[in-house]
Amino acid sequence: MGPELQSKRWIIAKGVLFLVMAIMAGALVLFLDVSWLQRLPLLLICIWASCRFYYFLFHVLHAYVDPSIPSAGVIDLIKRALTSRR
Repeated sequence: MGPELQSKRWIIAKGVLFLVMAIMAGALVLFLDVSWLQRLPLLLICIWASCRFYYFLFHVLHAYVDPSIPSAGVIDLIKRALTSRR
């Protein structure tokens, strides 16, 4: 195995990329007019990326980025992120 990711900025960037991947795959599933065999891989990518983003929000942020972040929910996490920037 290679070296583990240590930079907090890159860890956050990786989490954001999971979100972008889930949104893009979900949008393609909804808006492309293709057969179900062509939608299936997009749907699987959307589900996988959504699960990885959820894991990122509630485990990775707390364990590797900032242990003081409570896992109270997505809305609380967004409020905390917005108030900490001010």
